[in-house]
Amino acid sequence: MSAFTRFFPIYLTLVVLIFSCENPNQNAVYQSGSSEPAGSTDWLYADLPFDMPRVQEPQFPDFEVKLTDFGAVGDGNTKNTKAFVDAINKLSEQGGGTLIIPRGIWLTGPITLKSNIRIHTEAGALVKFSDDKDDYPLVATSFEGLETYRSTSPINGLNLENIAFTGKGIFDGSGDAWRHVKKDKMAPGSWKKLVNSGGVLSDDGRIWYPSEEYKKGDTAGNFNVPDLSTKEQFESIKDYLRPVMVSLVKCKKVLLDGPTFQNSPAWNIHPLMCEDVIIRNLTVRNPWYSQNGDGLDLESCKNALIYNNTFDVGDDAICFKSGKNEDGRKRGMPTENVIVSHNVVYHGHGGFVVGSEMSGGVRNVKVSDCTFIGTDVGLRFKSTRGRGGVVENIHISNIDMIEIPTEAIRFNLFYGGNSPILESDQEAETEARDETLVPVTEETPSFRNIHMKNIKVSRSHTAAKFQGLPEMNLQNVTLEDAVFETRFGITVIDGDRINFRDIKLEQEEGPGLTFYNTKNSSVEEMTFANEQENWVRVLGKLSSDLQLSIEGLSSSKVVYGQGAGEKSIID
Repeated sequence: MSAFTRFFPIYLTLVVLIFSCENPNQNAVYQSGSSEPAGSTDWLYADLPFDMPRVQEPQFPDFEVKLTDFGAVGDGNTKNTKAFVDAINKLSEQGGGTLIIPRGIWLTGPITLKSNIRIHTEAGALVKFSDDKDDYPLVATSFEGLETYRSTSPINGLNLENIAFTGKGIFDGSGDAWRHVKKDKMAPGSWKKLVNSGGVLSDDGRIWYPSEEYKKGDTAGNFNVPDLSTKEQFESIKDYLRPVMVSLVKCKKVLLDGPTFQNSPAWNIHPLMCEDVIIRNLTVRNPWYSQNGDGLDLESCKNALIYNNTFDVGDDAICFKSGKNEDGRKRGMPTENVIVSHNVVYHGHGGFVVGSEMSGGVRNVKVSDCTFIGTDVGLRFKSTRGRGGVVENIHISNIDMIEIPTEAIRFNLFYGGNSPILESDQEAETEARDETLVPVTEETPSFRNIHMKNIKVSRSHTAAKFQGLPEMNLQNVTLEDAVFETRFGITVIDGDRINFRDIKLEQEEGPGLTFYNTKNSSVEEMTFANEQENWVRVLGKLSSDLQLSIEGLSSSKVVYGQGAGEKSIID
């Protein structure tokens, strides 16, 4: 036996103890009937760059029942939907309390919550949601920021107060029964097994659908929200209308602390128009190939804490939204006053994400001390013409990223609804864009006052891309104290007051900095680790008033083009 093998358990124990000391709430312990965790959350509010009230935690009466008290059988075969209904009703009749789910495999249909109830899963408890879609009738709801119909969510609650999920159990949404799968996202053997299991293929044979009804829904237009008008029309494609797994709408004092939430039909956890939300110590998992398999979508919520969680999902991991287009602007509810801290993200389209459905706005957000390992993009901001809304006052610090296959930081106000695409041709960055200036209206999205510092990126593809709109530039964005070890450098397109300070850039190829139609911007204390023929490109006739303070920079290291000239740079 090697020394590593013999001493690894001791090493692992020391790591856990150290991490627990640094993050006292990581292993919060609950007493019976209490929602108060061990430790304080004061550390989360330290040095907060904006004012926000302390997030209130739910409180519960000291009354408990067990799921088995209501005839539930944890054999993985017996459907326990009625037991959950009866247990929740009993607690509600008593004014609230805690439902204990013991070790076992508890098959069930949807769980509809009521106020003043905590569901506590003991270690070894698996709540497995039924794959019988008849258990999930259509309901009016919101999905991807639009008012629509979807199948009932496996966990759902509306207009509630004081609700919680705690413990060490697992909630599994049986998502494979709901999702379509693209051939290019599976190994040949897995694809063959999936096709042989049933379902139907798209006409080109590249997409597997669970049923013909699902395939019909996928051709109804408008991406994931079919452009239909009546409930009867939606009923005809019900199989296609995958629900989010945890749907909490207009709820106050919400706590998710401890369990694993996995394998959701669509998004995993979706608090919508909620207030006082705490999400901590969760493991959130979806297969990497799951379409719209987001981890957390916080939408139009106010006053929230998101910390000490782990995400490994098929789409965006931690995502903030506030409605889409006219529906979002009509709602007019921003996501605001949120602290995100000490989270780890493995696979995902984005680690921390804002948009693209941000028509009600996002503001007053602090993100710190997070690690992104192999996410498609690290910090991802996205929107497009037609959204409207303002994203502002975002503060990001102490972020570590490794093996990011596209951009570590990406702002894209021309987002088209697709996954990030690897851009290997830096010369094509300004192509295929609509350069037409359109009038600024309520449909014009605006991203401004966003500040990032202490960012470390290694073994990744592209450092950053900042892309605004010609008619509404990306405004007042700062990036300081950052190190990038990447193949390509930083690009700024349609930016105004984009300021870099104390940046170490270790790009392998191409110029370190490209500015296109960018103005009133500055670079201070930037160094390049690699000698390149050209360090800086200044492009576009609108580029102006660029202040460059770069160690070793000379005029021979700056290239101008597409209308830009030396007058773009000021001393």
